[in-house]
Amino acid sequence: MAKTKKKIKIARRRSKIHGNGVFAIAPIRKGENIVEYKGKLITHEEADQIYANEIGSGHTFLFTLNEDWIVDANQGGNVAKWINTGCEPNAVAFIHSENKKKPDPKKDRVIIEALRSIKPGEEIIYDYGFVFDVPYTVELLRLWGCLCGSPKCRGTMLKGKKVREVIKANPDWKTKSLKIPKKAVDEVRVAEPVAA
Repeated sequence: MAKTKKKIKIARRRSKIHGNGVFAIAPIRKGENIVEYKGKLITHEEADQIYANEIGSGHTFLFTLNEDWIVDANQGGNVAKWINTGCEPNAVAFIHSENKKKPDPKKDRVIIEALRSIKPGEEIIYDYGFVFDVPYTVELLRLWGCLCGSPKCRGTMLKGKKVREVIKANPDWKTKSLKIPKKAVDEVRVAEPVAA
């Protein structure tokens, strides 16, 4: 019996959010697997060595898979690396483990799944929801700024209680003129992002 070819439902295009984005070119059903986030598996230590000078850019193609591995979409990545973040996502990234009884962290996979029905022409967006193990500051929130443009945008790709605390203490943090000091960038370089 012949294998049926899976219909391609997404494509990379220019995005209003940031640079490239991934868009639906066919209807996508709620709960449907959209794409696997692919790339070379590297250890956390390798990621620190290779990308230490780039983490402070607020831009990354690294996805934390588990305690042992990171998916590096800079090497062998696919279209999934172009999916932008947003505060009103229509998709979510899940870590799937193939064998629950005898787990092998190297076989875990990142799957992007539709949170709702997505129409052709819509940009695929999931909330990166980065969490860093460093003190949060206004500078850090701005360094990892969100550009989704949603009325519900929290203004940063970072997520969690520490973000809410900084925003509460600095309600005008988005509009206040501010230069991001080198110290804030250096703190992020030693931090480990954790996928939501």
